[in-house]
Amino acid sequence: MTGVRAKCTQEATCARLAPPLSPPLAIMLRCYGKAPRPLWLSPVCVLCFSMFWVAPVMLHPQCLDFKPPFRPLRELEFCVMYKEFGCCDYQKDQELMARFYKVMDHFDYHGYSNCAGFVLELLCQECSPYAAHLFDAEDPSTPVHTIPGLCQDHCFDFWKKCSSAIPFLSDDPHIAKVKENQARFCQYVGLDDVDYCYPHLLSNQKLTQNLGRVQSDTDGCLQLCLEEVANGLRNPLAMVHANDGTHRFFVAEQVGLVWTYLPDRSKLLRPFLNITKAVLTSSWEGDERGFLGLTFHPKYKYNGKLYVYYSVEVGFDERIRISEFRVSANDMNVVDHTSERVILEIDEPASNHNGGQLLFADDGYLYIFTGDGGMAGDPFGKYGNAQNKSALLGKVLRIDVDDNERGPLYRIPPDNPFIHERGARPEIYAYGVRNMWRCSVDRGDPRTKEGKGRIFCGDVGQNKFEEIDIIEKGRNYGWRAKEGFSCYDKKLCANSSLDDVLPIYAYPHKMGKSVTGGYVYRGCENPNLNGMYIFGDFMSGRLMSLQEDRNTGQWNYNEICMGMGLTCAFPELINNYHQYIISFAEDEAGELYFMSTGIPSATSPSGVVYKVVDPSRRAPPRQCHYDPLPVRVKSNLIKFVPQESLIGFELSSKRMPEPQPTESHDWLQELIDHLGEPGPHLATPPPTMTTTKPHRQSRRKGRRRKEKSRLEIAPELQSGMVRLVGDEQGRSDRGRVEIYINREWGTVCDDLWTTKNAAVVCRQLGFQYALKAAKNAEFGEGKDLQILLDDVQCEGTESSLLDCKHAGIGTNNCAHYEDAGVICGNSGSDVIEV
Repeated sequence: MTGVRAKCTQEATCARLAPPLSPPLAIMLRCYGKAPRPLWLSPVCVLCFSMFWVAPVMLHPQCLDFKPPFRPLRELEFCVMYKEFGCCDYQKDQELMARFYKVMDHFDYHGYSNCAGFVLELLCQECSPYAAHLFDAEDPSTPVHTIPGLCQDHCFDFWKKCSSAIPFLSDDPHIAKVKENQARFCQYVGLDDVDYCYPHLLSNQKLTQNLGRVQSDTDGCLQLCLEEVANGLRNPLAMVHANDGTHRFFVAEQVGLVWTYLPDRSKLLRPFLNITKAVLTSSWEGDERGFLGLTFHPKYKYNGKLYVYYSVEVGFDERIRISEFRVSANDMNVVDHTSERVILEIDEPASNHNGGQLLFADDGYLYIFTGDGGMAGDPFGKYGNAQNKSALLGKVLRIDVDDNERGPLYRIPPDNPFIHERGARPEIYAYGVRNMWRCSVDRGDPRTKEGKGRIFCGDVGQNKFEEIDIIEKGRNYGWRAKEGFSCYDKKLCANSSLDDVLPIYAYPHKMGKSVTGGYVYRGCENPNLNGMYIFGDFMSGRLMSLQEDRNTGQWNYNEICMGMGLTCAFPELINNYHQYIISFAEDEAGELYFMSTGIPSATSPSGVVYKVVDPSRRAPPRQCHYDPLPVRVKSNLIKFVPQESLIGFELSSKRMPEPQPTESHDWLQELIDHLGEPGPHLATPPPTMTTTKPHRQSRRKGRRRKEKSRLEIAPELQSGMVRLVGDEQGRSDRGRVEIYINREWGTVCDDLWTTKNAAVVCRQLGFQYALKAAKNAEFGEGKDLQILLDDVQCEGTESSLLDCKHAGIGTNNCAHYEDAGVICGNSGSDVIEV
C-alpha cells in the first residue's frame, strides 16, 4: 500500500472542465505504475479577490468555525484549489493531507486510481469558503455532517466508483447503515439545493465570483456588520487605550466618568476617573458641554500620565479645561484624583462649540482642538475667533507637556508655525476651524507605513456643509470665510490673503447635519478595510467611508450600510445600531469602534460601543493573535452581557429531529424556501395600505379605485396607517412613506431615518424585510401633503411609526426634498432594482 503512495505525486494545473462562465481549477493526480494514466477530479474554483463588488445579499461564505473565509498566509500544498481564498491555513492543509494518505493506505493500485480524486476533493471541502453550508454547520442546533453535501449525480458517481472509501471518511452511524444502498446514501448526504451542493456550487457565478470582496448594494453602499462591545453608557464620547500592552480600553461618559474595560469586555465596577462634581453639563438633549476628551501620554506605561478636556464653571464664567492626571500608585485601574494639574483654561463665550479632542501625534506633542466659541457664524470680533490668531478658540493647538514636573506646565514646540508672528498665540498649530469633533492619527499601512502620522478631523458645519480635513502645520481651514467648499462670509471669502486649505471631502445637510470624525482603518482583523477612512454623522446616523486614489490623490466616497439577509449571520454579529453616532475609537490592536446612543442626553444610559466587522473576509487564523499583559484587578467585575441582536434574520432555536436514513435536512434550503414566499403582487400598482397591527402574512390586494374620495375611505382608516407611493414603475414594495394621522395623509422627514424605521413600515405593510431606508425624496416629493413626522427613531419592533420616538405630530424642521421612503421584501436575497 505504502509503495503505491510513494509512487504518487500531486500536481495542479488550470483547466476549464466547467461551463465557460465558471473559473475552475482542475486538480490532476497522477499515479505512476505499469500503465500510468491521469485521474481528473471535479473542477473547483481558484478564488481571487480585490476590494469592492456588488453582491447578492444571500451570499454567505462561512467556515466550520463560524467565521468568514480568509487568504492563507502560506500557500497550501494539498488543497491547492483553495490556496487563494478559503477556510484552511497551511496547518489545516497539512492535516488534511495526512488524513488523505491515511485513508488511501487502505487501497491497492486499482482502488487508489479510482478513489484518490474523490477522497481528495471530499476532504478539501473543509477548505471551501462555503464549508459551513456544505457540512450543514450554519445552524448550531443541527449535527455537523461528516461528508460534504453532494449533488445527486456526483454522489451516484462517487458511490459507484468508490463506495469502499465511505467507512474511512465518516464514522456517522447513519451513514454506516445506508452506505450499501446508493439511493439512500446519496439522499442522506445530499443537499436539496442544487445551487449549493458540491460540485454545482462551483459553477454558480453568484457564489464563486468575486469572493472575499467587501459587498455592496446596487447603490454602492458597503455592507458591513457590527459586534456589540459595551452598553448601558451615558453618552459615551471617547474610548481610548493606554498603549501599555494590557489591551484595556477606557470609555468616558459626558457626565465625567471614565470606565475601565478588560480585554474580555468585562467592566470594572469602580470607575477609572470620576470628576462628575467638577464637570459642567446637563440632562438637556444635545448639550455640548461636559467631559469631552481623554488621551494617555505616549509614555504612560512609564510615567502614568493622562490628559482630559472638560467644561467647568468658574464663578459666572464657563470655560474649557485641559488637565493632567496621574494613575494611582496603588491601583493601576484608578486615577489619583489629587494629582490633577490644570494645564490650560480657555473662556467659552457660549455653551456650544466647545471642541473636545485631545491627542498625541507621532511627534510626541499634545494636540488640542478647540471650538470657535459658539453661537452661530462665529460672531466674535471683526473676523471671528477662528481667523483671529490672538485667540485660542477655533484652533488646533500644539504644546509640549514632557518634563513638566518643574517649571512651566507646558512648553511651546520650537517649530510651531506662529511662534515668531507678532500678536499670534504661540500654541497655535492651525486655525480657521469651526468645531472639530473627533480627530485621529493615521497609524499608516501595516506593511509600507504609507499615510503614517496624518491627522484627520471632522469639522462640524453651520448651515450647509460638513467636512473632513487633514491637518497640516500653519494652515488656515477657512472658517468663517468658508463652510466646506462654499463661501459662508462672502466678504472674507473674497479676501485674497485667505490662503485656506480645502477639505478632502464635504457633504451637504441633506446627508447629515453634524459630522463625527473617524479613523483610517489599520487593524489586522479586516484586511479589506485597510486604508479606508470611516466616519459618521451624529444627526442622520449615516456611516460613511473615504478611500484615497493613490494615482489622483482624490478621496472616493462610499456610504456604509448594515448587511441585511444572511450577510451578518455570524455568531455575535449584529446589523443595527443606535442613531446618534457620538465618537469613533481604535483599540490597542488597531481595530475600529464607534459609540452611539438612542437618546443624546448626558444622563440617558442608552449608549453602546460597537466594533466594526467586515463579514466578507477575515485575517488568517493566529495572524492577529496577541497576549495582553496581566491586569491587577482590585475592583469587582461586571460581566458583559450583550443587549443588541441581529434584525431581519433569526436562526432556528429548536433542535432538528434525528435524521432518518432515507432523508437529509438542509437548513439553508428550508430558510430559502421560507424567505422565498411570494410577496404582494397587484394587477395595478396602488399605494399600499394596511392596518396598524396586521397579521404577519396579511396582504391588501386588488385594484385601487382612483375615483374614491378621501371622505369615502376615511371611516376605514386608523391613525398610524401607512402607504407607499411614488415608484415610477408602480412597484408595490417600495415608495415614499405616507402616514395617516388625524384624518389626513402626510409625509415623513428622513432626518434620523434608518432601516429600523423602515422595518416598522415594511412589517406594517405585511413584508418581512426592510431592504432599504430611502432618503432625499428618492420616490419623489409629496408637495401636496403636510410633513406629519420628523426625527422618527424606532427600535424596529413597534407596531407603527406613531409608537416610535418623534418630534411630535406636525412638528418638523425639514422640507419635502427630505421625504423618506422604503424598499421592502420577503426575502433577504431580494435584489433591489433601481
